[in-house]
Amino acid sequence: MKTLVIYLMAGRATPELAAAAVDGGADIVELGFPFSDPLADGPVIRRAGERALAEGMRTRECLECLGRTRALVGDTQLVPMTYAALLEAYGWDRFADDACAAGASSLIVADLPAGDRPSLRRVQLVAPTSTDERLRVAAEQTDGWLYLVTLTGTTGARQELSPALGALVERARAATSVPLYAGFGIATPDQARATAELVDGVVVGSRAVEVAQDGPAALGSYVRTLREALDTV
Repeated sequence: MKTLVIYLMAGRATPELAAAAVDGGADIVELGFPFSDPLADGPVIRRAGERALAEGMRTRECLECLGRTRALVGDTQLVPMTYAALLEAYGWDRFADDACAAGASSLIVADLPAGDRPSLRRVQLVAPTSTDERLRVAAEQTDGWLYLVTLTGTTGARQELSPALGALVERARAATSVPLYAGFGIATPDQARATAELVDGVVVGSRAVEVAQDGPAALGSYVRTLREALDTV
């Protein structure tokens, strides 16, 4: 069974949205913490982050959102996605402890390279531009699964899957036996299905954030189409 990861921006309505995503078939919810300079995020997630910041979502409020989400989604994995500057300001160890206490299953720090702060338990990201050595280090240190960024650039829906994904998967398979999940640029059920033919899991972000603006019911229906597509692989 292929793993489906749904990304949502932390906000006042996020716990209910996450519950709807889980009801629709999401196995993991990635919870974005808004940041004023999100280098990896495309326009959809940037705007969502701006809205979250405008409604007062800061690190402490995001952790509280994580806790409320945990209360609604049971044992579903919850993975905060954040940036190094936020952890530096909050305190690295303090953040790790507080995130765990709030219900985090792991952590993603988008701009923290593999090899930096190896004691910080987190999911590592690799991209088509990652060297073999960087990929090896990321694979050794990753927490549970390795996040394959399918393309160079920011998040956002694309018309076609990145042609670089196949080669990245091949290199990653040679380096590690941990599950490989791919994200960035995946929006439609057909794209999710095609990606799942190469990897163990699929991460959908920008399109999920867009649909979430229409409420939990719309998000649940959208996630269900992705789940159905993955279940055919």
